[in-house]
This record gives sequence, C-alpha cells and structure tokens, in this order.
Amino acid sequence: MIPAQAALARLREGNLRYVADDPVGCLCVGHERRSQLLVGQEPFAVILGCSDSRVPAEIIFDQGLGDLFVIRVAGNIVASSQIASVEYAVDRLGVRLVLVLGHNGCGAVAATLQELEMPAEKRSVGLRSIVSRIRPSVETLMETDLRNHPEELMHHAIRANIRSSVLHLRQGSAVLEHYIQKGGLCVVGAEYDLKSGRVDFFEGVADD
Repeated sequence: MIPAQAALARLREGNLRYVADDPVGCLCVGHERRSQLLVGQEPFAVILGCSDSRVPAEIIFDQGLGDLFVIRVAGNIVASSQIASVEYAVDRLGVRLVLVLGHNGCGAVAATLQELEMPAEKRSVGLRSIVSRIRPSVETLMETDLRNHPEELMHHAIRANIRSSVLHLRQGSAVLEHYIQKGGLCVVGAEYDLKSGRVDFFEGVADD
C-alpha cells in the first residue's frame, strides 16, 4: 500500500515527465507487465476524470499498465456508480489517494453554463443528468460579475465543479469517510491544462 502523499508525489513526477516529453510509463505496458498483473492489481491512485479524449490519465501522469484505477465520466461528476467504483478501489485494493481531475475547456461545464443562460428544451435526457449534477456548483457564479467575463467564468466554474466532486466523495460515502478519518485516505482535486499538459493540484493538497 502506497501512502497518499507518496502517491501524490508519484503523480506530480509523472506529469513533469510528460510535460518534458521524457516518458517512462510506456516501458511498463508489454508482455512482461501483463504477466505480472495476472495475479491481481495494485494501483497506487484512483483518478476520477473527464471522458474527454484529450485527457487520458495514464498518459498525462506517465504511468504504466496497472498503476492507476481510472474512472472517466463527462464533467468528472460524482454519481452512485462512481462512488461505488472508488469504494472498491479503496476498500478492496488498498488505494489511499483519490484524485478528481478536471480540465480547462470542459464541454460538460460549458453546456451547464449555457443551460443557465438559456435552457435547451431539446437537450438529451443523458446530458441533462450530467448538467443537473454540475449546475449546483456553478450557478452561484452566474450571480456575480463573472457573468460578464466568459473566460474567467469558465475557469472558476471548472474549479467549482472539481471542488464539488471532491466534497461529494469526502462526504457522500460512509466507506470513504471511514478511510479518510482512520485509514489515511486523501481525496484531492486538480485541473489539467490542454495546452501546456500541466496538472495543477489545488484542492485538498497540503501545500496549496
């Protein structure tokens, strides 16, 4: 079992390698690694990230096969299935770091802001279910001056949504609450920048 802070350091280091175009994770995906994993998995972190094709967790953190337990859903939202998946990784696999990973330019957050501006009657039921989960974390921003500054509004909305998902995981599961209080579990948030490739760890990180 890797402690939360050591796991976080490993993610930071991996992202720095990715940004520097000096990856090593690709060395851990071949036949030998697959054979090692036949007996079981021991991921060192859970990543709850967005489904966006530009944000593949294993690549941006430069990790290999079996290193990360990845859950991807549009808007990195938290619903019952995501909670159950995180609980499994924490309780059964011994993972002690959960990272909620959002990113700039998130389409799900943009759709939510558009919905607040002008509700869309023809939006699909599935997309509405995602928008409805993001909406509570961002609608208060529309009541501020940020409403007149679209880029700043989007930036703050993305971070508010990440913080909301972090809070939901911390307080929405008795299993996770137990491990946070007594088992060394940390749930933190971060944002990936599509242009630079950098991950900014900002929510629940000791030195933020």
